[in-house]
Amino acid sequence: MAPLTFRPLPAGPPHLAAVLAGPDLAAVGYRETEYVVEGTASRYVAETPGPGVLALDEAPFATRVIVRAPVDGSASSGVVVVEWLNVSSGSDAAPDYTYLAEEIVRRRHTWVGVSAQQLGVVGGRPSIGGEPSTGLVGADPGRYGGLAHPGDAYSYDLFTRIATALRRPDGPLADQAVTRLIAVGESQSAFALTTYITTVAPITGAFDGYLVHSRGRAELGLGEVGRPHDLDAVRSGPPVRFRDDIEAPVIAVQTETDVLSPRFRYIDARQDDGPLFRLWEVAGTAHADLWQIGEFESFLGCPEPVNRGQQAYVLRAALRALVAWSAGEGEPPTAERLTVAADTEHFEVDDVGNVLGGVRTPCVDVPAQLLSGLASPGTSVLCSLFGSTRDLPGDVLRARYRSVDHYLEEYAAATDAAIAAGFVLAEDRNAVLAEARPELVVGAFDTGVTGIG
Repeated sequence: MAPLTFRPLPAGPPHLAAVLAGPDLAAVGYRETEYVVEGTASRYVAETPGPGVLALDEAPFATRVIVRAPVDGSASSGVVVVEWLNVSSGSDAAPDYTYLAEEIVRRRHTWVGVSAQQLGVVGGRPSIGGEPSTGLVGADPGRYGGLAHPGDAYSYDLFTRIATALRRPDGPLADQAVTRLIAVGESQSAFALTTYITTVAPITGAFDGYLVHSRGRAELGLGEVGRPHDLDAVRSGPPVRFRDDIEAPVIAVQTETDVLSPRFRYIDARQDDGPLFRLWEVAGTAHADLWQIGEFESFLGCPEPVNRGQQAYVLRAALRALVAWSAGEGEPPTAERLTVAADTEHFEVDDVGNVLGGVRTPCVDVPAQLLSGLASPGTSVLCSLFGSTRDLPGDVLRARYRSVDHYLEEYAAATDAAIAAGFVLAEDRNAVLAEARPELVVGAFDTGVTGIG
């Protein structure tokens, strides 16, 4: 195969679905460059007989890559977070950058977003419903009109070849010493990484670690020539667990939605931790949440406020732990599983209705709200991904807390406990404390609010 070519596009905001832009890159000493990447990629087919895969014919591609990196390459950490961009809405999105950006920037990592799937490049029908999209090509023909994708059968090698090229001394990161590549992906992209880890990674060995966020019970599969994946068909596939002989560490972060909702049912593929595998199931979280939708929450038209859980902070801690693990600098903490009832259809809950077990954050251990990843029956597909949030009644709050100050003290203690357990980073302490909800408690008491220490 000939080396890939990276052609920078003119400066300007890339076409990338996002509500929250993240840190001001210029202000923190980062550059953003968008590239058209051209080359060839192979497709994989299942080896018969045997559990492996074979690489077959090559096909040409021209896709898009976004690089966000320190302007001073010598100051970079050497860690490159490579996100398999999500296409479930019909357009490329970077949900994990949205959650992880603060951690990426403060640690001086580089982020690379790869348009790996056909749907994001040339369009098609989104997996969450709605009108067919036009992809990058249709969104801005002047900028992206030359892109072409041979079908999702080629996505895995395309992703590998782009990631591998990031280490090249003449590649887009030539000004920094790349030491580790960490693959990340959320939702449909997590389904893809599941396939990648179980079938492709043993051949390529391209990545030093994987952060798999919100996968379902199945895998995305090897795909077809000339076509995007049919995610509805994928969901009906058999449960897939990660291999016992993986060679690079994997942390899977799962929400309540992922574990039990009919669209995901990760419970069917749940597995024990291993030498290079950790599973963190986060209580009080949904597949998508307020962090992702922000001020556009009302446009969803959901019957209840969307989930306001704290998975963002857990994801940042997971990335920190994974980077250290990939460098041989210690193992991540182990976590309890969310407590599931014997019928595997319901969670066990506490006295206010929040789910028991799992990774604990202050908003569920010192609650002012009921936070769920499972939407009410009859909710639209889109709203079912966002879970729900309900304020706890005044009598429940009065029974639980002696005063507003008591609530704030307990919330601060729970924050420090989450930090000590390794599921929240010390650098995020103030941000977590700022998410306390004393205004929901204050009406039940006569005392004022003195703040959190």
